[in-house]
Amino acid sequence: MQQALIELHERHRGNLDGALADYIPQLAMVEPDQFGVAVATTDGQLFTAGHADRPFTIQSVSKPYAYCIALEMIGRKAILGRVGVEPSGDAFNAIIFDPKTNRAFNPMVNAGAITVAGILYEQVGEGAFPLILDRLSQAAGRPLAINEAVYRSEVETGHRNRAIGHLLRNCGAIDGPVDAILDTYFRQCSIEVTATDLAHMGATLAHIGENPSTRRQVFELNAVRDTLAVMFTCGMYDYSGGWAFNVGIPAKSGVGGGIVGVVNRQLGIGTFSPRLDAQGNSVRGLAAFADLSSDFGLHAFECTNAGSLFVTTMMR
Repeated sequence: MQQALIELHERHRGNLDGALADYIPQLAMVEPDQFGVAVATTDGQLFTAGHADRPFTIQSVSKPYAYCIALEMIGRKAILGRVGVEPSGDAFNAIIFDPKTNRAFNPMVNAGAITVAGILYEQVGEGAFPLILDRLSQAAGRPLAINEAVYRSEVETGHRNRAIGHLLRNCGAIDGPVDAILDTYFRQCSIEVTATDLAHMGATLAHIGENPSTRRQVFELNAVRDTLAVMFTCGMYDYSGGWAFNVGIPAKSGVGGGIVGVVNRQLGIGTFSPRLDAQGNSVRGLAAFADLSSDFGLHAFECTNAGSLFVTTMMR
């Protein structure tokens, strides 16, 4: 695995396609050629290549983890009444709700994630963000912190998200102070992580909610199952269908350049490269995941991987 990551990094580091997320001023200022890859296994091993320990803001990669917390707090039935689980086919920041329910399509787009932030705020008030930060820190296996400059930049330029928040309040999807809920969401997106952190966070979900390195149970089993299902179908913006078809790994991307992936019961994958494609996904990250999936048979429906062969043998 270590040699494979070194070769993968070398193969893709010269790819200069894509552009920085310039609609958030602080994100437009990052070094564009950073590229790191990390893999953490469910038995506690870690493999890295490139800039795997360079910090960046988590952005939308935080969404599945916040959703997992909300599932634990109010249950799947209550969550499904507030936010759906269907792919939208639209951009992550689209101001579009499901016409059948008048709710956000899923928790991986901004409207759904703001709804989730609203649910957490309703449950614990001002403690919502400290709760999110603590649980993400437990998943990463180390204390995480907010990037204050990015947070301020999000607050100053997040007018589209404010519009989404007020529409959600108008249709009853959230019930609370919109500004406070949005502040929770902006802070959540501004948490600073590394590709190594994302690998550990992915491995925590892969290990059924237990961090393999710390042996601490971070998330509940049923919440993890539902979270992985939504990541698989909705986690890569309006490329989610293509991702499921070609890569086949539950994953979530963010406009900070990160992608987290989860290979159930086996490993977590984290990548970082801030050059994004038109959908908001990291260009090098997409390529790295595609190669890892192909080279190691990680697609969920790969019939030749060891897990599938084991199951086939047991069924005979």
